[in-house]
Amino acid sequence: MSEKAAATLPATVEKIIKSPAPNEPEKAQIAVEGADHLYREIRIENTLVDENGEKVSLKPGAEVEVTIEAPPEATTPQA
Repeated sequence: MSEKAAATLPATVEKIIKSPAPNEPEKAQIAVEGADHLYREIRIENTLVDENGEKVSLKPGAEVEVTIEAPPEATTPQA
């Protein structure tokens, strides 16, 4: 079995966006370093799981990493 191709980029949590409705989770806005200016921010649900299986949330200003993975059949060699 081949390993997935991957790239990991440093990022920073810019802000936490409160949910407009009680049944929707809050979002974390994350700025990815090295991405094009107009596409550098992503928003994800602000719910993670720690090593003990407990739910945790990101804090504004937190240094994080964003990892992109793809299976070998989804990639092509670069020249």
